[in-house]
Amino acid sequence: MRFAVLGDSLSEGVGDPAPGGGWRGWCELLAGALAADRPVRVIKVARSGALSTDVAYRQLPAALAERPQLASVMAGGNDTLRAGFDIHRTVAALDHTMGALTESGARLLTACLPDAGRALGLPWPLARPLARRMDAVNTAVHALSERYDALHLHLAVHPCTAERGARSVDRLHPSELGHRVLARAFHAELVGAGLAAGAPPGADPETPAPSVLDGARWLAFEGTRWVAQRCTDLLPGLLGLAVAESRYWLLRREHELEERARGATLAALSAPAARMAA
Repeated sequence: MRFAVLGDSLSEGVGDPAPGGGWRGWCELLAGALAADRPVRVIKVARSGALSTDVAYRQLPAALAERPQLASVMAGGNDTLRAGFDIHRTVAALDHTMGALTESGARLLTACLPDAGRALGLPWPLARPLARRMDAVNTAVHALSERYDALHLHLAVHPCTAERGARSVDRLHPSELGHRVLARAFHAELVGAGLAAGAPPGADPETPAPSVLDGARWLAFEGTRWVAQRCTDLLPGLLGLAVAESRYWLLRREHELEERARGATLAALSAPAARMAA
């Protein structure tokens, strides 16, 4: 079986170091549990930092060339962390990717994603605009997963996202435990669909969960660099969104922001040219 893995850092495996270096992640844990009598080849084209358009333009052609029977698509989270976020562009890219893989004969695995602002503990004027963007992406992913008959996991509300031991030091990615939870959840979906015959991936991690001290070290070194990179792109725009959020809240008109975001998402999903040109 050929299993193509498209997406960003979550699918690359960030948070679950491989024994020989690099990242392992939920997809490789899952691959070992898909079949008891035949090998499974993982075609991991997912890359940290990838946007939905990177998945559609760069990763998709490489995945299609391998003619996968199973493919996972998890993207859109990084789109919400960019100043130029456009739900129409994100929906078009995801629609094109899922549609092309389905047409090639691959069965899809998808998941909606947790909110980055909440995970980082940002104050509400900053967190709420990010949450609204993530809600829009997840609404689109739900709809597209149904459109293409994907096996869909509600990761945004999965218990693993609230467990400290299931998150890595950066609080944005799963730890080894979190990746194992994700792999086991997908395995259960595949078993229910008659697409997995192996035993489920092991539940117990091989490495301890990150400690509070580990988190402090990450924030002091890696976290500072991550924030600095985002300051030149996301932060100026996010501050403007925070000002608008506060103003609408004071006027008791925040429902208008919700309605506007919901309308834009529905319009993107119903656009006649949602599929991108390859």
